[in-house]
Amino acid sequence: MADRPPRAGVHTTPFIVLTTFGAFSEASSGTLAAAYAVATVAMLFSALSYAKMAGRYPVAGSAYAYARRAIDSRVGFLVGWAVLLDYLFLPMVVWLYGSAYLTAQFPEVPAWVFVALFIVLTTGLNVRGITMAARVNVVLISAQFLVLGLFVVLYLRRVLSPDGSGVTIEPFWNPTTTVAAVSAGAALTAYSFIGFDAVSTFAEEARDARRTIPRAIVLTALCAGLVFVAVAFVVQLVHPGGVFDDPDAAALDIARLIRGDLFAAVFLTMVILAKFTAGVPIQAAGARLMYAMGRDGVLPKAVFGRLHPRWGTPVVNLLITGAVGTLALFLTASASTSFINFGAFTAFAFVNVSVVAQWWRDRGTPARGTVLGWVVAP
Repeated sequence: MADRPPRAGVHTTPFIVLTTFGAFSEASSGTLAAAYAVATVAMLFSALSYAKMAGRYPVAGSAYAYARRAIDSRVGFLVGWAVLLDYLFLPMVVWLYGSAYLTAQFPEVPAWVFVALFIVLTTGLNVRGITMAARVNVVLISAQFLVLGLFVVLYLRRVLSPDGSGVTIEPFWNPTTTVAAVSAGAALTAYSFIGFDAVSTFAEEARDARRTIPRAIVLTALCAGLVFVAVAFVVQLVHPGGVFDDPDAAALDIARLIRGDLFAAVFLTMVILAKFTAGVPIQAAGARLMYAMGRDGVLPKAVFGRLHPRWGTPVVNLLITGAVGTLALFLTASASTSFINFGAFTAFAFVNVSVVAQWWRDRGTPARGTVLGWVVAP
């Protein structure tokens, strides 16, 4: 169906499990719940590494700062540039997919209008400060959870009805399932978690960052994983197997099947809110990464290492990320996503390496003389 938008981007919002349902379920041969369970376990290991390093170095640079301090400044420089690709392009992809959905519904409006609206609203909110942005995000995410809960209830009613399939374990394992299919699905579903690490970039603005930021990182990954597994399980019961007429529109078609066009309209509204919700913290995280690199002299300090005197936000960096977002008008989703994947998984890999490197640095400290001692030590 040519007028349907492409599947959703790769960012941690509760609604992404629905917007990517068809494509990810197809890859996992109808065992999406199992794929998300495997991915959750894998991502928790990275989350624990982020938590450990965030507790040790509560600074804004995230993977860049951890690699710089635990391994070497030159390694940190390379990691910083790789991660910057992730943080610069991820907001752009979020806005690209959001405008694609809106354009599909309102084809008479040029795509650049929707992209511009996303950029202006998100950048303006972030310029005013993390407190206001966080409040807006809490409201929007709460709305998503309420609607997602409604969807799950209605899906369960469908499953438990006389015409439904009933509750089975097929979303985790079915006659066509293979370990290779679950692994392939898990590799794809890991993309849904990209963005949880952005919590670490707000360390310098959080209270008691050494305690709160590590907890927030792990809880974000864990809660996201539990939501993804639960929702994937229920939706996979509604549509057993991994064969779809249109994988990119599968969740929308299921929503329409359950409660008609009105329900589908609500679904699309939540998709747009999810794009906005994802764009706010990711753009802010990218701006703070540039601030950390500017403060360290990796980027020109006079431009990137400055905060607004009133709002305490890196306004220039936010404007730069907004300007980069305009590339959404010229790049394809697959091209922009490739930059994100490279940057995100480079960050995950080097944060895990940083944990080992930091343990090696601290091996002479009595409280951290063993790997276990370093992991449990504050």
